[in-house]
Amino acid sequence: MTDGGVRGGRPGNTRIAGSAKLAQGTDMMLEDLRGEVLEANLELVRRKLVIYTFGNASGISREHGLVAIKPSGVPFDELKPEDMVLTDLNGQVVDGRLRPSSDLATHLVLYRTFEDIGGVVHTHSSYATAWAQAEQEIPCFGTTHADYFSGAVPVTRALRPEEIEKDYEENTGLAIVRRLRDIHPLDMPAVLVAGHGPFCWGPSATKAAQTAVILEEVAKIAYRTAMLEPMAWPISGALLKKHFRRKHGPAAYYGQDQKS
Repeated sequence: MTDGGVRGGRPGNTRIAGSAKLAQGTDMMLEDLRGEVLEANLELVRRKLVIYTFGNASGISREHGLVAIKPSGVPFDELKPEDMVLTDLNGQVVDGRLRPSSDLATHLVLYRTFEDIGGVVHTHSSYATAWAQAEQEIPCFGTTHADYFSGAVPVTRALRPEEIEKDYEENTGLAIVRRLRDIHPLDMPAVLVAGHGPFCWGPSATKAAQTAVILEEVAKIAYRTAMLEPMAWPISGALLKKHFRRKHGPAAYYGQDQKS
């Protein structure tokens, strides 16, 4: 959704009461998180995954139990690190003068459920959103896809009317969690929300933004593959597993960070 008003949000002309809840020294420790979350949001702009105020990125400090997230409806070119809103895992604003993203509740469901993730990104990037609107998963047609996702990128079921009318953003997060049942979130760091768009995540806000960029490229390649050959088959399980595991997990050997 466009990052508009937040349900139950607070007017944001002055710093929201709650700053005092931060322990002495904690605010300084969270400056890096705010800066990283800002850069993750700006990376979405640089890579042309968002326009105007669409989309959002967040990051979490597990040590402090606090989430930093883009404020709602603020143009990206106006954002500063101090504009990133800090909330706890229940959505209570702890520090910030602006309303948090309207998608905050979705991010929080993912953080509460998946303890291994440190950043979440939501965009309306064109190709990934097209697959979501078609309510089709993105097939793993080749090794470019397999390098980053351990199979077809899944799509949620459409939300029911009652899930839309009440607690929509939270129910969006719950739909993602249900779709990832029995799948480790770092093996499949993205899900398409039916009729809506992609949500991506990673061990940090920076990595989550990178995943969003990669997902859009994979979605574009898959779309073009399907246009060229409507009967195209996904790659074999053996090839998929080889390409994914050489970059991820204990047997990884791709790049300079792995032991040789």
